[in-house]
Amino acid sequence: MKLSASLWNAALNRRVLRKWRKAAVYAADAPLSALRAQRQTARELKRHLDQFAFVADGRLALPLIGAQAMQVPPDSDWSWRPEIWRGPQARSGIAAVQNKTRFGNEATIFHDCVTSELAVRQLRNQRATDLSPYGLRLDVFHFDGSFLSVVIDLPKASVDGLRRRHIIRMDAKVEMEKPLEIFARLNIKHGPNTDQIVRELPLNGSDIFVEFDLAYTKMNEKRVERMWVDLIFEDPQMNEIVVRDLTFSRQPRAEF
Repeated sequence: MKLSASLWNAALNRRVLRKWRKAAVYAADAPLSALRAQRQTARELKRHLDQFAFVADGRLALPLIGAQAMQVPPDSDWSWRPEIWRGPQARSGIAAVQNKTRFGNEATIFHDCVTSELAVRQLRNQRATDLSPYGLRLDVFHFDGSFLSVVIDLPKASVDGLRRRHIIRMDAKVEMEKPLEIFARLNIKHGPNTDQIVRELPLNGSDIFVEFDLAYTKMNEKRVERMWVDLIFEDPQMNEIVVRDLTFSRQPRAEF
């Protein structure tokens, strides 16, 4: 009797699980040569499983409207939401965050504290008004430094065809325990030079946006390499800051 494809796959999966369960049980006593080969195979398998889990969790996560839903101007020729707000990270949180700590593949946390009393955590969005499945929370206690920033690396697609007639827009949903100033600094590397534009976020509501007009830069359009954004938090001591969503888009400036 022939097994159906689903039954065959189920049997194969059970066999693979039994194999790795047995390998885990006997790992402490396995010969080093065999253990080395198994470790390499396990690492390759884990890489694919992590990628599958990232995509699956992102698609199955609430909000049910989908991780890719975002509000952008209709004339946008590029839009993007960083992975922290799209899908679950391998590490959901970090305590006593040190300077230059990476959180996921696209974000880095910078500060100059002597003693770190800063924690970051990815949290689950579940409100009906949330478009992104996840958010980012920063818990800041005693803060003896002079700056705190979260740097987001924008993908290569953001600079493909980039011109000085473009406007880069950043939309965010931000909550905090007590008022503070937040600045966004767009950095554009072109050849040996880096142009910067700084905007203060208008924190008069939970839905905010800022625009960076590239006409005010000296950007060499033929040598643009990459872009990144610094989110700079002024005097963040004893505060809980939640960035519920963060998206970027690019629009050509209207010609008159």
